[in-house]
Amino acid sequence: MKSKLIAIALTAGSLVAGAAPMQTITINTSKKGAAIPETMYGLFFEDINFGADGGLYAEKIKNRSFEFANPLQGWSIAGKVEVKNDGPFERNPHYVELKGTGHNDKHTAIVNEGFFGVSFEKDSVYDFSVYARVPDGGKAKIEVQLVDEATHGGNQTYASKKIEISGSEWTKYTCELTPSKTIHKGKLRIFLKKPENTVDLEHVSLFPRNNVNGLRTDLVQKLADLKPGVFRFPGGCIVEGTDLATRYQWKNTVGAPENRPLNENRWQYTFTHHFFPDYYQTYGLGFYEYFVLSELLGAAPLPVLNVGLSCQYQNHDMSAHVPVDELDPYIQDALDLIEFANGPVTSKWGALRAEMGHPEPFNMKYIGVGNEQWGPEYVERLAPFVKAIRAKYPEIKIIGSSGPDSEGDKFEYLWPEMKKVKVDLVDEHFYRPDEWFLSQGTRYDSYDRKGPKVFAGEYACHTKGHNQNHFGAALCEAAFMTGLERNADVVEMATYAPLFAHVDGWQWRPDMIWFDNLRSMPTASYYVQQMYGLNRGSRVVPTSIDKRPVAGLEGQNGLFATTAYDEATKQYIVKIVNTSDEAQEVKLDFKGLKGKFDKANVISFHAEDKDENTLDHPNTVKPVEYNELFDATAAPVVKVGAKTFKIFRF
Repeated sequence: MKSKLIAIALTAGSLVAGAAPMQTITINTSKKGAAIPETMYGLFFEDINFGADGGLYAEKIKNRSFEFANPLQGWSIAGKVEVKNDGPFERNPHYVELKGTGHNDKHTAIVNEGFFGVSFEKDSVYDFSVYARVPDGGKAKIEVQLVDEATHGGNQTYASKKIEISGSEWTKYTCELTPSKTIHKGKLRIFLKKPENTVDLEHVSLFPRNNVNGLRTDLVQKLADLKPGVFRFPGGCIVEGTDLATRYQWKNTVGAPENRPLNENRWQYTFTHHFFPDYYQTYGLGFYEYFVLSELLGAAPLPVLNVGLSCQYQNHDMSAHVPVDELDPYIQDALDLIEFANGPVTSKWGALRAEMGHPEPFNMKYIGVGNEQWGPEYVERLAPFVKAIRAKYPEIKIIGSSGPDSEGDKFEYLWPEMKKVKVDLVDEHFYRPDEWFLSQGTRYDSYDRKGPKVFAGEYACHTKGHNQNHFGAALCEAAFMTGLERNADVVEMATYAPLFAHVDGWQWRPDMIWFDNLRSMPTASYYVQQMYGLNRGSRVVPTSIDKRPVAGLEGQNGLFATTAYDEATKQYIVKIVNTSDEAQEVKLDFKGLKGKFDKANVISFHAEDKDENTLDHPNTVKPVEYNELFDATAAPVVKVGAKTFKIFRF
């Protein structure tokens, strides 16, 4: 955690009247436990809740290439504007022609509404670009403006630049705009300056100068602050698509962004039956950008590809899926992706990676095949993928699925099948209530140590009746995660989901990070993930109460705990979650350790059950960090308040 937290008050988690009897946690330092994988705590990204366009991808302009089902969706027009479809980009052929009105007092203009507004900040620099031409080969002038159309008394312009367009060849024009005021829900306006002009415009774009490879700086920073070990992309259900035609195809997301074809987003329809007709994937954020982001974060990239099945929830007829004997193009996509990520620059797809700016390989080690699929139809399609990948790239670890449930018929059927197919990891998903998370502390204790490893690929506590990012849900997640770490020989990676949500356009909650167009806010669940990610350690140290795992078992007063040893800092990292309503004193018996401890660095996380952060109050729920002193002649006795998660570094 950041050092600035140290100054915050140290009272969180202190003992109160009516404390429970003291428990003794035995930490067996003489026994070497499993290595904790670097991938243990990571990130799962899916373009849901406007997480990509309108979110992580910093583009301000909606429908920038006029390719939505309604080519002018997101745009309003004035004067003579016509959509045409013989533009310079083969896979994005639409553009607009602006013709002068012939009247000095009447303008031709197009105005973009952005993603829930075109937001901009005072004195920040925004880079505008557009491909343009004058059809008759002459000259024309356009004016680009950042405006606030909500201003009382009419429009107000806060930045403006004139651009002269010349010649009949498509050319990219740029300018920078520096607003004089911060506006949360503004618009971008382009209008023709002279009534006799005609000009064609394509791929209208506006990015904040302050971005990270085209991504929002504040959101990327929040990801980096988690210190993730793995980054899974691009989803999720969008891998499957509503149907095969709308499945995610990675080859459409690389190359020049101007020529990446539009795709319908699987999340146009919400679970609450709301419809976002303007929710598409422009693929400006594509596989190349995902790989670069993984590298920037220091996380292992984990792409997931379609297995030949569209969304099984929506498509019950097998005719909606690819026959097993027609899977070759899908399998080739997987092989080509590995070449794109890892191949030499002399290979076809390695050459494209180099052309895009990254001649060095991305060192991809994992690939997921299928997302949350189930049944024999999944297994029989997965098998030929595994065979082909093993034959050409035996070093790549393949991840299969255990279906959409954490238990039940689909789950029980798939695990033995995944062993037969011999995948390396099995992806488990669980969106469950708090009672489930508190009952699963020993979930992985009995898993087969010789079978495939576990990837807890999507999980979040969904509390009944209050399905939001409150502290109580995060505490349940913290308790559950002690079992992940304790079973590091079985669990190789885990990722909370979903990652992002726009406050004006969400379909699903809870989510780890919420944002609007200018601000972002970490949730209580974010801080739990961060506490684990920054305090992973190198090896598990066996930890018990009366020779039983500390997993909320009977007689343990709602305690969950795990210990790791950090070989780099030579510290023991003890994580304790008190899920009870009583404050507790806990004696830590470091069995086998000769020396004693006189101090520890402590991170404490406590709030009321229903407390949660908001964009206006982002620090309501936040851990505190401080140093605690102990009697060096005795085993340390630590204090863990009711409903508190604490980490001690000795």
